[in-house]
Amino acid sequence: MAKKILVTGGTGYIGSHTVVELQQAGYEVVIIDNLSNSNADVLEGITRITGKRPVFDKLDCTDFEAMKALFRKYTFDGIIHFAASKAVGESVEKPLMYYRNNLVSLVNLLELMPRHNVKGIVFSSSCTVYGEPDTNPIDENAPVKPATSPYGNTKQINEEIIRDFVHSGAPIKSIILRYFNPIGAHPSAEIGELPLGVPQNLVPYITQTGIGIRQQLSVFGDDYNTPDGSCIRDFINVVDLAKAHVIAIERMLEDKSDEKVEIFNLGTGTGLSVLELIKVFEKVSGKPLNYKIVGRREGDIEQIWAQPDKANNVLGWKAVETIEDTMASAWKWQMRLREKGMM
Repeated sequence: MAKKILVTGGTGYIGSHTVVELQQAGYEVVIIDNLSNSNADVLEGITRITGKRPVFDKLDCTDFEAMKALFRKYTFDGIIHFAASKAVGESVEKPLMYYRNNLVSLVNLLELMPRHNVKGIVFSSSCTVYGEPDTNPIDENAPVKPATSPYGNTKQINEEIIRDFVHSGAPIKSIILRYFNPIGAHPSAEIGELPLGVPQNLVPYITQTGIGIRQQLSVFGDDYNTPDGSCIRDFINVVDLAKAHVIAIERMLEDKSDEKVEIFNLGTGTGLSVLELIKVFEKVSGKPLNYKIVGRREGDIEQIWAQPDKANNVLGWKAVETIEDTMASAWKWQMRLREKGMM
């Protein structure tokens, strides 16, 4: 019988792409999402890609009574936990919202897992836990530094909660995946990044500027200590990232490791600046981008990219998509949204 996976935040950007990969790998999927930063129409795209509609319950992970009812309704083999508020800038403005959403949701899941014999949880973490790194690239042994934003701090605290809970003797396993910068869309252009309102992430703002929805892109700073003065990130294709979650779930459920908590960096191993990414977009779209340099943004890290050897060699995963194909997929998705009259 197919194993059943609960995907929290499964109508969101990374969640929806992971649901596709899970279903194509033969897993049964139950999605829960409160739709605070996503749209239930994503389910149609998932269904068109996979030929199977995932089960969906509109539900908030911070609602413990609703979560108890969910765990009584279904029997889960494992959980992939995406549901969280995730914008650095917004977290600086609304820290309490971030602490409530991001911490309570995880605590509720962990409390319910042993009661219902759920074996493992894959946690969606972030390279923000490394803060401003001393050197690059960053491997999993790099020090976790004081967070530069409440968002980053919630990821650090959640990692500690998982470790403390497992250390207490809880009969669960966890794989913590520290993402670098997910971008792009499914090559079918059936699903992609669809922020509600003004995008908080770079690539949707680039594509929306390219198509004329936004008048101008702001580049936050050109005076960093980098070759072109703009911030450097490790931009990873969202489908590559989604596939890592399927491998992680399989690793946990099949007890391929004796370790109860494992941490993996998910990135390409290559740093690319914001201005370089803009040039890639202009190349693949054939459109010059209207952008301006503005002051630095609070909470931004100067430069960070991954040393992904552990994910490559231990997890058995590797990022394979090129940055050109990734940006082309983001542009194709934006044009599909225009075709649909969505934006």
